[in-house]
Amino acid sequence: MATRLRQSLRDFEDAFVEQARADRLRRERVVRAVAARSTSRRLERQHKHGTLRFVMLILLLIATAVVVTIAMFETLYIVMG
Repeated sequence: MATRLRQSLRDFEDAFVEQARADRLRRERVVRAVAARSTSRRLERQHKHGTLRFVMLILLLIATAVVVTIAMFETLYIVMG
């Protein structure tokens, strides 16, 4: 009977160790997945902000070219007129 009790206790301990190992591996996988998702979201935000800045730069350059062209022709009109 004592041998049987020791065997079932050993089985219980082995199962506990195996469960603890599985839980640890699952936690590590979850932590890696969260880190990867966080990095992905950060990169996506950076890309979106970079695209917005680029569009704003292009619009500003076009507006500057238009203003300079208008000022140049008005100055030319005043000088020639």
